[in-house]
Amino acid sequence: MDNKKRLAYAIIQFLHDQLRHGGLSSDAQESLEVAIQCLETAFGVTVEDSDLALPQTLLEIFEAAASGKEAPQDPRSPERTPPSEEDSAEAERLKTEGNEQMKVENFEAAVHLYGKAIELNPSNAVYFCNRAAAYSKLGNYTGAVQDCERAICIDPAYSKAYGRMGLALSSLNKHAEAVAYYKKALELDPENETYKSNLKIAEQKLPSPTGGVGGFDIAGLLNNPSFINMASSLMNSPQLQQLMSGMISGSQNPLGTPGTSPSQNDLSSLIQAGQQFAQHMQLQNPEIIEQLRSQIRSRTPSASNDEQQE
Repeated sequence: MDNKKRLAYAIIQFLHDQLRHGGLSSDAQESLEVAIQCLETAFGVTVEDSDLALPQTLLEIFEAAASGKEAPQDPRSPERTPPSEEDSAEAERLKTEGNEQMKVENFEAAVHLYGKAIELNPSNAVYFCNRAAAYSKLGNYTGAVQDCERAICIDPAYSKAYGRMGLALSSLNKHAEAVAYYKKALELDPENETYKSNLKIAEQKLPSPTGGVGGFDIAGLLNNPSFINMASSLMNSPQLQQLMSGMISGSQNPLGTPGTSPSQNDLSSLIQAGQQFAQHMQLQNPEIIEQLRSQIRSRTPSASNDEQQE
């Protein structure tokens, strides 16, 4: 049954990959999502069961079989021939050189060097994880996901691979999957503040039953009496009513500012009204303003503790 589970996991990985960058229609994507749910239910497998991962993707296995070539060996297999001492030493040298290129932000060179290290020693999870970081810097998040998957396959207890997988998935707007990987990273490294912060950010970006969007609790804000009172005051202000009346009627300079076109005047007046509303909110309820500022600051995942290459 373990091999059946591993096959089901490989198929689920393939389907997830197609969802991420297969260029499918919305109907096709919905069909794949149903198929994934059916496989997960039938075999009791989820995307979090990384111990079932293979060292190569299902597509790579198929291509090897179709071409008559031998499929890549599992790097954890005892039958795999270990690299020679010379190859291991050269791989480490290439990795170190790749790390230096990362420091000077020469990410393409880093990808090349890590790739050479992988060719010499494909059973080292660090090489794949480091290349994933370089791929992310280049915006190749799909490549980063694939390398993190391989790193996790080699070393299922490698927390940094789960953390970098979370960052890549977040960049692909796969926040639900990112949450699962951040949780696994924290399970392995409970004191890592970056993982905690990124998990919170990913969770905030999940759809909220209370009407929150992008981490903002809109329903809670609209039910806040202080916010409603301030909004009512703004809408009832003579200045805003005069501004809107002038814009609707198309009259010239509704607020009477000489020497400006209507569009310039309208824009400056809207900005002025917004500033007055923000100032009023700050005076009446600074807690709401601080909450909004905090949410805005926290919306971008951090890679601060993830920058250091091994």
